[in-house]
Amino acid sequence: MTARRDSSAFYGSESASWQLAAFTLSESVYPAQLNMPVHRHEPAYFGIVLKGSYTETVASRTRDCKHLTTVFHPPGETHSVVFHNSDVRVFRIELGESSRKRIQEHARVPDEPIEFRGGLLASLALRLYGEYRNRDAWSPLASEGLLLEIMAELSRHRERDSDRSVPRWLADVRDAVTSRLTHTPSLSELAEAVGVHRVHLAREFRKSFHCTIGEFVRRLRIETACEEIARSDQPIADIALELGFCDQSHFSNTFKRFTGMTPAAYRATCRSS
Repeated sequence: MTARRDSSAFYGSESASWQLAAFTLSESVYPAQLNMPVHRHEPAYFGIVLKGSYTETVASRTRDCKHLTTVFHPPGETHSVVFHNSDVRVFRIELGESSRKRIQEHARVPDEPIEFRGGLLASLALRLYGEYRNRDAWSPLASEGLLLEIMAELSRHRERDSDRSVPRWLADVRDAVTSRLTHTPSLSELAEAVGVHRVHLAREFRKSFHCTIGEFVRRLRIETACEEIARSDQPIADIALELGFCDQSHFSNTFKRFTGMTPAAYRATCRSS
């Protein structure tokens, strides 16, 4: 990034970056209602929103980035940013040129920005964030592995988008599950609602979304929990029960599996200065 160093007060505060062999990890906090003028980012990078929201403008296109939005920015991207009504925390993964070349031996690194809402990419980015915040002797190896998983998932996502579209009936199932997170219908009820056999539904859902319906629901619940933990003081046990977990222990174990952190650790990192 080229412009952010001009004024830490103007562009927000940044934690110490962690330079690894082929990429750099860093975290920035921006004040509410900051307007960042047009500036240029030289390296390609991923950014995931850990807290707050903002609107980004690239050429004539705008994108609204909120909690757990993950955006891939190609090298040399020029954009402006308007931050909304609360402070914003962003975790970044900058790719060095050697890293880009090595990845391109196996998959094309995109030359256009791509955004994602939650999903496996957000889960992988959160686990990488956990390694960044809680480093040990094995964190460099774990971090490189997670970066490669992120790039592999990005490539798979692009291939899935180009190969097929999700059938309308399957999109209806996805929407029904998303809208009823705490009281998810059974597989049989979902299959009956769209007029297919439950075995066919389970097979097609996994083929299109690369997870079971149960895994999809758990991931959405954890994403919802992340937002609530970051923005509120509600007790973690209450959040767990509201989202349909049987107890706080079950919730904490699932949360750590998806994010690499406990709920308490995630709340602490989202509020640290």
